Amino acid sequence: MKLKKVSAFILAAAMAASLTACGGGNKEAETKAPDTTPAATEGSTTEAAKEETPEAASGEKQVLSVTTWDYDTTPQFSAVVDAYMEKNPNVEIKVIDTSADEYNNSLGISLSAAQADPDVIWVKDMGSMLQMADKNQLLSLDDLIKADNVDLSVYSGAAEQLMYKDATYGLPYRSDWYVLYYNKDLFDAAGVEYPSNDMTWQEFYDLAAKMTSGEGSAKVYGSHNHTWQALVTNWAVQDGEHTVVEKDYGFLKPWYEEALALQDNGYIQDYSTLKTANIHYSSVFKNQQAAMMPMGTWFIATMMQAQAEGETDFNWGVARIPHPENTDTGYTVGAVTPISISAYTDQKDLAWDFVKFASSEEAADILAKQGVFTGIQTDESIKTIASAEYFPEGDSNKEALTYTHYSFDRPLDPQIEEIRKPLDEVHEMIMIKSYSIDEGIAELNKRVAEIKGWN
Repeated sequence: MKLKKVSAFILAAAMAASLTACGGGNKEAETKAPDTTPAATEGSTTEAAKEETPEAASGEKQVLSVTTWDYDTTPQFSAVVDAYMEKNPNVEIKVIDTSADEYNNSLGISLSAAQADPDVIWVKDMGSMLQMADKNQLLSLDDLIKADNVDLSVYSGAAEQLMYKDATYGLPYRSDWYVLYYNKDLFDAAGVEYPSNDMTWQEFYDLAAKMTSGEGSAKVYGSHNHTWQALVTNWAVQDGEHTVVEKDYGFLKPWYEEALALQDNGYIQDYSTLKTANIHYSSVFKNQQAAMMPMGTWFIATMMQAQAEGETDFNWGVARIPHPENTDTGYTVGAVTPISISAYTDQKDLAWDFVKFASSEEAADILAKQGVFTGIQTDESIKTIASAEYFPEGDSNKEALTYTHYSFDRPLDPQIEEIRKPLDEVHEMIMIKSYSIDEGIAELNKRVAEIKGWN
């Protein structure tokens, strides 16, 4: 099945995410260029950068700072950083890394000081990009795009969807959507068929019950829900009828009922345990404590890396995310991660050269080999990922990487970051049963209306 370039995918640039892995510590690390110096590649640096940086001609390295999250746990950043320095041995990239949970706060503090670092910003979610744009903390890229005749058509419209107030503040770097991971060895041991690419949520719930076994520390859960509210609300917006910014959140009720039922029946670990112990979803799946796990496509690269490094050795697979009864297979939820330039950079031309490279077809090919999906999505990139070493074999796994409809996990709303707070807080209160579902919905209706001025 060919990957469809539908408008729903294009509009995925309007959100972001929950689609980023959590965990990791705070750190700042300087990543040095490799010793091997390949032949110069045409277009590797802008002419302006070459002219305005005499230190490059004198042999001194230019330093470019970029912000990332969880740099060591996934190759989504390091693969491009390393490749850029191989092409540009006169450049040293300083990686300012922060855990995913603290990334936006840390970045906000840096930008509020109006300091030169960072030069380049990987945007974790669209809400924060809108806020940075409103505060004039991001550089408009339109003049740079025009001057270099950058072909935005390779993003199939995603670049235009990243525009905010008629300005371009970022280019599409990567895209992700939700799929279902499963442990083939656990299914084989239980004598149960693998999850299919056309499975309703009710069929998934039944399968989770069937795959739950054991007790205590030896227990294997049928599935795993991480603590994010997205692991409930995503399925409520999957059909495209609603978003997480609404006047009435009653549409969430059946999805919270199912999440609580999974928890109460012991088919998933309970929310309180996960939250109190700060358990990361990757460790649950890697340690074979869950037979299935809904998670973003970014986790493919994490699993491939874990197998390449010998951290895991079990057989795993991937299927399309289950779908509601009222939709067909191929409906999913996802986001696009933009890459931007700080308005305070003192390395504008070099930063732009890096942004162009990171969002190019060349970088897309590099990342596809690492199992990372990019802002340039083609049939070839799907083939590249599906044929990569350590990606699960079989046509069903390749088909799982395709979709027919792409819904926003978060809409393009300037107040989405404010709205996330009640969404997260009410989610926790419902999952620990401090609120009934009806009480939680009433609280959401009230607090979001106050934020939006609907009262």
